Amino acid sequence: MTNTQDRLSKATVIVEEAMHEALAFFAARDAIATREKGFQDFVSEADTSIETLIRQRIDAAFPGETIVGEELGGVGGEAYWIIDPIDGTSNFLRGSPLWGISLGHVTNGRPDLGVVSLPVFGEVYSAAEGTGLLRNGVTLARSAPLGDVRVVSLGDSAHDDIAEIGALHTGLRQAGWVVEALHTTSVSLVFAARGIFDGHLQKITTMWDIAGGAVLAREAGLNVRIGTRADSDIPWIAAGTAPLLDATAALWPEIIKG
Repeated sequence: MTNTQDRLSKATVIVEEAMHEALAFFAARDAIATREKGFQDFVSEADTSIETLIRQRIDAAFPGETIVGEELGGVGGEAYWIIDPIDGTSNFLRGSPLWGISLGHVTNGRPDLGVVSLPVFGEVYSAAEGTGLLRNGVTLARSAPLGDVRVVSLGDSAHDDIAEIGALHTGLRQAGWVVEALHTTSVSLVFAARGIFDGHLQKITTMWDIAGGAVLAREAGLNVRIGTRADSDIPWIAAGTAPLLDATAALWPEIIKG
């Protein structure tokens, strides 16, 4: 086993443990403490508990390595782990199965290892540089049957320029794509990696949302472009097939440089 495979295996075990704890919270979600961080942006007791668990396990498995999390913070650097303990908290709280746990590793600004769990489906997707995409530890080839059925996921953020996003949505529809919005970036990137979607586009995001799923999409064979918005350090991501990104570039020229 290579060092990369060993690190991926350890990270996967951590997320698998977190998945079981998250499912217990999901079953009792009506009783857990919740607060609103911002417009339609929620944090629950589950988010903080799961992040704490993952941090403890990373500390044990990878002593001294830097950790950043959505809820408990931290400062990245040249290399760091980054956690989104419950990606899609609003979905989680409403009882939708479309939420995930994302753990990524970033080196020099580039995600290079990712594990995303879809707990309700009992699935853990993982990948690192050169491993290909794995589902529950088994290699999974991206499959996109019925190529004439074109579907893309469009991410959303409370900070979106609604007119800007509306123009992208309209342009994609006019270019022949069905546009989905799951309100969970990591799950959307898993669906893109699997071939359910042709890709995922998000103009405003965060590294904890995209780090894990970006690696999955790239190792599944998609073109993954990550950049930052003009005059800011706010990330964006465009991950998809060549036809999708070609169509998107006419609507969102910044992705050409990503």
